[in-house]
Amino acid sequence: MAISSALVLFAVIWFLCLFVMLPIRIRSQKENGSVVMGTPPSAPSNPMLKIKLKWTTLIAFLVWLPAAGVIWSGIITIEQIDFFGLWGDGRYS
Repeated sequence: MAISSALVLFAVIWFLCLFVMLPIRIRSQKENGSVVMGTPPSAPSNPMLKIKLKWTTLIAFLVWLPAAGVIWSGIITIEQIDFFGLWGDGRYS
């Protein structure tokens, strides 16, 4: 796996973790009883983005390490997960 592939894998895992983290512990403005003029009542009153971004980065790194390790070590290769036989005929190599 090249450096660019490792970065893309990390980015995919990071965004997946971010989308999982975003709705955690969210309270809407309506639930808090203070709706700001011009915003919908369902808008979050305090999204805690700094903390969520830090946790997202940590969790994504902890998920990325074993995934990248498995790819780099060769435990699982593309030939083993090629269910449709596309890589063996030379079309994508």
